[in-house]
Amino acid sequence: MADAKNVSNATRQTLVFVYGTLKKDFPNHHLVQQLISQKEATYVGTCITHQPHPLVIGSCGIPYMLFLPGGVGHQINGELYSVTAQGLVSLDELEGTSVGHYERRPVQVTMREKSGAEEGEKGRTVVLVDAEAYFAHRSFGERMWVRCGRVGLDEYSLKRAACDYVKKVNRAEGWSFLDEIENFLSGTA
Repeated sequence: MADAKNVSNATRQTLVFVYGTLKKDFPNHHLVQQLISQKEATYVGTCITHQPHPLVIGSCGIPYMLFLPGGVGHQINGELYSVTAQGLVSLDELEGTSVGHYERRPVQVTMREKSGAEEGEKGRTVVLVDAEAYFAHRSFGERMWVRCGRVGLDEYSLKRAACDYVKKVNRAEGWSFLDEIENFLSGTA
């Protein structure tokens, strides 16, 4: 099994699973592109969560993977990036980890890797990888699941993002992420 925190060239790297607006072609991917250009991140590949998790859409069309017991939800499709400590600071800032919007938690993902000729025509093996992902903060995750009717997605799609996602500049002025979440959870959004 690969390790989420490996040492490469004396620089600590963390594997980060992204499933929402940070994916390629999605609204916040520009941050990942910036990190890549600054050599603070590298693309590893596409993957899927090993265990099922609920994935719901909250206020402003923002996707949330939820950390709930009991194996509810689906295996979630996404992308894997190797990120430096400085890159994590940038991602944590975007995701609002210091203010209780998201929290970065361990997650296992599976990837298909090219393998040697002995694997035959398929030429791919499944590899289990330890990574980290941004989950809805525990203070509202379960309420978000209930508010969304205990129904989740297996993937945050471009179509969904185009229809539902509201860019930060177009959101209600003076509202924090947590204000928007509480408004959504109260059923008034």
